[in-house]
Amino acid sequence: MIWDSYIQGFKSYLLLERSLSPHSIEAYMRDVSKLADFDQRHESSSGPLEIDQKSIEDFLHEIYNMGLDAKTQARILSGIKAFYKYLVLEGEIKNSPARQLEGPRLRRKLPDTLSYEEIQLILDSMDMSLPLAHRNKAIIETLYACGLRVTELVNFRLSFYYPEEKYIRVIGKNNKERIVPIADAAIKQIDYYLKHERCHLDIKKGHEDYVFLNRRGKQLTRVMIFHIVKSSTAQAGIEKTVSPHTFRHSFATHLVEGGANLRAVQDMLGHESITTTEIYTHVNTEFLRETILLYHPGSKGRQATSDLPS
Repeated sequence: MIWDSYIQGFKSYLLLERSLSPHSIEAYMRDVSKLADFDQRHESSSGPLEIDQKSIEDFLHEIYNMGLDAKTQARILSGIKAFYKYLVLEGEIKNSPARQLEGPRLRRKLPDTLSYEEIQLILDSMDMSLPLAHRNKAIIETLYACGLRVTELVNFRLSFYYPEEKYIRVIGKNNKERIVPIADAAIKQIDYYLKHERCHLDIKKGHEDYVFLNRRGKQLTRVMIFHIVKSSTAQAGIEKTVSPHTFRHSFATHLVEGGANLRAVQDMLGHESITTTEIYTHVNTEFLRETILLYHPGSKGRQATSDLPS
């Protein structure tokens, strides 16, 4: 089939030049194969090099009518765009027939957050008689105080910790380094853990510089951080679905609600684009709306008279 050789070439490109995971490559293959099947079902099948924008639009209309959700439709179009970008790079075509196509608008889901009171409840409800309880409390404090990703937390090193200056170094995505202030409450818990729990561990070779260790003296895993957060939340009786990332979202939301500069929040979160950080302005807008409805006398008056005839 005329499509097969080009799809296989695209697969090699994704593997060798883009270094994508097998899972990602498989997803791209499925998406492009859907377009190939659509093209080959028609008598006027033109192949990947001759297909035009109208044909791709017809294909997108078909998958829309199949009832696929907007996220799936957007992903399929993204795969097709990547395929034709590859063909342009290879010199097989001059312009991509998908370049002007736009996918369905995706509604950005606002991140789940915890209130400051809920975070305090989690910290206060922790059973400090358990082994390494101060480590677990220090982990929760650090997640919230610094807005760290899970991987950033498990890779947090003693050589990145500057308690006297009240900041830490963080190695984020793509090995990008940033400096993040750390609150006194987190410093207090980390220091207690270092002096009273970590010092008693039999630390294994190669793990000496990691701050948070398991009871065998090795670096904690991401899974263990999720377990600590889940058990601590359950202990506090909070019924929300809470993950380590929830503390990162809460960190950012509370900063924006408090009036922090969005660029500063971007830097502390390690976002490449300010657009990613701007989602927290939407969270803040919702917070302001709820505040007005609750406390503004005009809003109360309108609610009280809403049943009156016009």
